[in-house]
Amino acid sequence: MNATKKCSFILYALLLFLLANCGGKKTLQGVFQKQTPYQRYAAKLKQADLDKTALGEAWLQAGQKALTDSITITLPFKETGYFAADNPKALSYRIAAQRGERIVISLEVKARETMQLFIDLFEAPGSPTEEPDLVASADTTGIFLSYEVEDDLPHIVRVQPELLRSGQYTITIQAEPTLAFPVPGKTSRNIDSVWGDPRDGGARRHEGVDIFAKRGTPALAAAPGIVTRVSITPIGGKVVWVSDLHRGQNLYYAHLDSQLVQPGQRVQVGDTLGLIGNTGNAITTKPHLHFGIYRSGHGATNPYPYLREETAPVPPIKVAANVLGNWVRVSAQTAHVRLQPSTGSAIYHTLPRNTPLLVTGATADWYKVLLPNNSEAYIAARLVEAVTRPVTYVQLPVETALLEAAHPGAAAKESIAAGNKVAVLGTYSQYELVRNEAGEVGWIDAPKAAEAR
Repeated sequence: MNATKKCSFILYALLLFLLANCGGKKTLQGVFQKQTPYQRYAAKLKQADLDKTALGEAWLQAGQKALTDSITITLPFKETGYFAADNPKALSYRIAAQRGERIVISLEVKARETMQLFIDLFEAPGSPTEEPDLVASADTTGIFLSYEVEDDLPHIVRVQPELLRSGQYTITIQAEPTLAFPVPGKTSRNIDSVWGDPRDGGARRHEGVDIFAKRGTPALAAAPGIVTRVSITPIGGKVVWVSDLHRGQNLYYAHLDSQLVQPGQRVQVGDTLGLIGNTGNAITTKPHLHFGIYRSGHGATNPYPYLREETAPVPPIKVAANVLGNWVRVSAQTAHVRLQPSTGSAIYHTLPRNTPLLVTGATADWYKVLLPNNSEAYIAARLVEAVTRPVTYVQLPVETALLEAAHPGAAAKESIAAGNKVAVLGTYSQYELVRNEAGEVGWIDAPKAAEAR
């Protein structure tokens, strides 16, 4: 074990000891304010003064950076990746979300030792000066988080492991409807007239969705609730109103052929409220259910997100899992790395052949990679190859530092004696990623080895 690794091992052991023994001290904030698992863990770090160590500071900074530097994804989404004990890291995903959807996050972890992972969900701020608003959190005691979206705002998912733990993760993020579909045998694909469609020659807008079905088809309770009104109106015809017991909103069923419930009646999901028809101002149309949602204090809201079922399956991960945490290099003449795992995403960089990339994750047929400049992006798996076969071999003419990164200020992992041969695995700028005779991988300053070529 070299000196650097020995020092790291001692530091890790010390940090683990301090974390395990700092639980007795409580701050006033901890006594009077309910904290999330992440906040409690961060508080323990600070109580033990671990935020003043390089590793503790890096952990806290990674969590904060994740809130402003997230990757935009589309749902459903699935990614697998690797957390390294010596590299504090937080995952961050930005998703578009609509009121009425339920965001469901599940996390699988494979690790030799028990590893605590923190999942936090935030509403993205409206301006750069605002802080994200935490709306839900969990840790790996449940490895599952479900949240009903309350506002039409982007949301940020942050996942971060505790310090000093390595392991593989697989995260799946999906959106699902919060209400059951109100017509049997139909789905959101059968919605014909949507929110905002013009009515009465443009004089008003449609405040709901229309679901066409045969006359006499049951109209079903989409949520547990209490029937508050059963009446006949000129526009809605025979209508039923149900108070949603869990969400502070009222569900509106219109154009019914008949009503089969009474005011004050308690209903459960799937109970029949009436039969579909075309009463009221729908007399000239085919039988259908007009379904609306009215939020207390806000009025009508778009029902579609409450009912929309995701038709796309969760994309399978098609790339080799054994590449996670390992190096690959660009195999094409040039290759684009992108901000999102999609060819439609913006190009972040264009890299030449043999550029080394560290694989930190995988989704569908894309790798999430750490570039030599320490930024993270995505590259199509078909554009890279493993570094099992060296590009070339070099005999070093002078003693050369094996660096941790491709940067002039990078720390030296160890020194390679003059005359030793190294395998060159890839090149970036003036640096080469090499493997020494002992199998250790790191960077060298290429000009120092140039005369040996």
